[in-house]
Amino acid sequence: MWRAGRLRRGRLGRGAALGLLLAVHAVAAFEPISVGIAIGAASALTGYLSYRDLYCRFAECCREEQRLNASALKLELEEKLFGQHLATEVILKALTGFKNNKNPKKPLTLSLHGWAGTGKNFVSQIVAENLHSKGLKSNFVHLFVSTLHFPHEQQIKLYQDQLQGWIRGNVSACASSVFIFDEMDKLHPGVIDAIKPFLDYYEQVDGVSYRKAIFIFLSNAGGDLITKIALDFWRAGRKREDIQLKDLEPVLSVGVFNNKHSGLWHSGLIDRNLIDYFIPFLPLEYRHVKMCVRAEMRARGSAINEDVVTRVADEMTFFPKSEKIYSDKGCKTVQSRLDFH
Repeated sequence: MWRAGRLRRGRLGRGAALGLLLAVHAVAAFEPISVGIAIGAASALTGYLSYRDLYCRFAECCREEQRLNASALKLELEEKLFGQHLATEVILKALTGFKNNKNPKKPLTLSLHGWAGTGKNFVSQIVAENLHSKGLKSNFVHLFVSTLHFPHEQQIKLYQDQLQGWIRGNVSACASSVFIFDEMDKLHPGVIDAIKPFLDYYEQVDGVSYRKAIFIFLSNAGGDLITKIALDFWRAGRKREDIQLKDLEPVLSVGVFNNKHSGLWHSGLIDRNLIDYFIPFLPLEYRHVKMCVRAEMRARGSAINEDVVTRVADEMTFFPKSEKIYSDKGCKTVQSRLDFH
């Protein structure tokens, strides 16, 4: 009798739990306290899901110990990022190593450099999506745009204080937060140094550990240096794939350190070696532009029309004037140009 009665109660419990789970789904759009109450009741009835596991089915949670799917990231970079063998290799190794380290000594800090349209923003989006499922829409991914968030040179001190407060609060809420700084080359000198203590080798700063956070800088600064080395390889008859990180990274770090318009001019972040990788994005060639056109066609659900691909690529302008090797806008205007065909 006891066993039969227990089974009956179990069936009732599961049915009630299902109803409560549906209720959770309904109240999730309203406010978290109601969600918490409903989930707590459902969890008590089911007995086989923790409160956190159940809550995280209906609300975004910070999963600090979640492993990076390196194979998925590798595949996405190889299939969607064109002409950037260095960026693909370095980003994959840097993120995999960092996420596999249960006790990193400092946050991971990446600085992405290259001309517009070479894939820096696109890569930051891919990285965000592989670290937090909602990507740039996640509560744990934070995008700063220099011209939008830090426009006035006379308010540098205010920006520094606001930036420190914002980062401190968000890392306190989620240790594995991601911070992306776009248009670094337009950032007023000194603003970024406000976050220097968070990027250093400290176990904690004012009771908060920043060691599992990730910081990504995006900048056009150094594009001229990258192009010069790529062009030297081309003129010497060497493949762009032969360019190695050691050919570019030292030149890039010194170049942006001495560039007043890099956002990192005489920055303590470079002086203290707090940027883990300077990642060059090479200028894109004609063949890479065609790859971008095909990718955009696929994204729109259109059949690949090679005549259109060629026409769009031919409309782009290339430099240097004598050789016309590299697209001066990368793939930045591919979407708008494809609209005309």
